[in-house]
Amino acid sequence: MDTVETVPRADDRGRTRWNLVTLGATTAVFAVLVWHRRWISDDGLIVLRTVRQLAAGRGPVFNAGERVEANTSTLWTALLALPGLLPGQVLNWSAVVLGLVLSVAGLALGLDGARRLFGAPPRMVPFGALLVVAMPPFWDFGTSGLETGLIIGWLGLTWWLLVRRIDPGRPREAWWLAVVLGLAPLVRPDLTLVALVVAVVVVVLEARHGWWRLAGLAGAAAALPVVYEIFRAGYYGLLVPSTALAKEASAPRWEQGLHYLDDLVRTYVLWVPLAVLAVVGLALVLGSPPRGTGSAGRRTTLAVAAAPPVAALLLTLYVTRVGGDFMHARMLLPALFCLVLPVMAVPLRRDLVPGLVVLGAWALVCVAGLRPDYGEELGPNFIANERMYYVNITRSPHPITTDDYLGHPVAPDGAATVAAAPPGTFVLRGAQDDWSLFREAPGVPSTIVWLNLGVTGELAPLDVRVHDAVGLTNPLAAHSTSVPDGRIGHDKELPPSWDLADAGVTDPQWLDPGELAAAGAAVACPRTQEMLASVREPLTAARFWENLTGAWERTSYRYPRIPSEAADCRTA
Repeated sequence: MDTVETVPRADDRGRTRWNLVTLGATTAVFAVLVWHRRWISDDGLIVLRTVRQLAAGRGPVFNAGERVEANTSTLWTALLALPGLLPGQVLNWSAVVLGLVLSVAGLALGLDGARRLFGAPPRMVPFGALLVVAMPPFWDFGTSGLETGLIIGWLGLTWWLLVRRIDPGRPREAWWLAVVLGLAPLVRPDLTLVALVVAVVVVVLEARHGWWRLAGLAGAAAALPVVYEIFRAGYYGLLVPSTALAKEASAPRWEQGLHYLDDLVRTYVLWVPLAVLAVVGLALVLGSPPRGTGSAGRRTTLAVAAAPPVAALLLTLYVTRVGGDFMHARMLLPALFCLVLPVMAVPLRRDLVPGLVVLGAWALVCVAGLRPDYGEELGPNFIANERMYYVNITRSPHPITTDDYLGHPVAPDGAATVAAAPPGTFVLRGAQDDWSLFREAPGVPSTIVWLNLGVTGELAPLDVRVHDAVGLTNPLAAHSTSVPDGRIGHDKELPPSWDLADAGVTDPQWLDPGELAAAGAAVACPRTQEMLASVREPLTAARFWENLTGAWERTSYRYPRIPSEAADCRTA
């Protein structure tokens, strides 16, 4: 039987070259801009200390001897652990490069997914991608040592796999997509909202194959997060990371969240590109819908195209509900990226040229000069331009390494003080902005308490306990009540008397002796002692089981932050 080879037409080859050059150049420009703003934030340094403890054989903890999950992104910590286990690796630079690679890969996958959505091979031009490439927050958090690069990469990969699954000849894509969707809570818990929306579309795509296939896909998606959740509850004694307790992620703070949303929209005049994107998206749907065979095929394709905007809306609502973040724009970047995925690239058509011109003009203005008007200072509603803040105080254009952060005005002196002090010394920032030293009870490791955990943890020895007052690494602070209307992400502010009492300090020095005594009584409360035992006792099989079975009640346990109110063991 004769076979006929399909030879690509010359115009098809020309369109393919056009797309490679155009979309490839867009990705390359984004890579250059992200590299230009390379850095590691204080929160990024928190992740690196956890990786160093893991490499030293102490487990995935921030402080030796305390099983506290100080990082929100489990998968980001795991990925950084790979270069962290190799000798001679500068972990700080590994975090920067990995964040850059994942950010750029996410954009590239998003562009290719949009190209595939409209069939092949039309000439495509970057459209929604211009919003991503032009906005400085995407440059800033493409590195930063945080999981934002991983989020962008995960979103791009999810979108790319979802679009490929439209093709009925790719049944295996559904299994890869299910596994990737299951990673959502491990990338960042709020991405579960995205995974649920995409899962609905997957059910639509796969329902024709029967319920057994759907059950298998659900099992493939759930396997890893369920196993990790069991590990988390048994190892850390909680159902969520300590960061969720510290920031009270389930508590509504709509007013602060609306301020956070307004800060982003107003700074970058986002109503302009979003309006253009909406008009062009509608024109594409009404004029020539994305590929699909017959009415059923077009409906399926449109359902795929609708999934990212719906997920973006849910993410925006969630972030707004919980009050946003103290870092300018960071928590809304995943929603923005989701929103533009279906129109990341669009066909080059005459009727779309006006929209391209307007969006291109906005992008040039954005790159040239749209920035937060509070510079490196703390802005309205306690929102900060985090990168500019650390560039300013460290006097380094790219604060990344330990040497760069030696320029921090406070943390280096504290880390040097605790490193030089005898074992069992408690170091606390005093009333006169100096470092006060207290003698702890025998057997308690040296401890330093300071807000900038990442910098302090970067500079302090790994066997020194580095605590904060807001609960990211401090179990006492994590389970306390919040300061009413406190700065988002820094709501707890536990008085230092709690840590001093926990360490067995009896000399109050400049602290109120009555407050120290009340804190001692509060720390001695049975439920508080049980909570501390869940993170400090050796991890035996019995301890793992106690942690696992008590995780639900322990996660919800709160007491008043004021020692005198907590001394009688009342709960909040």
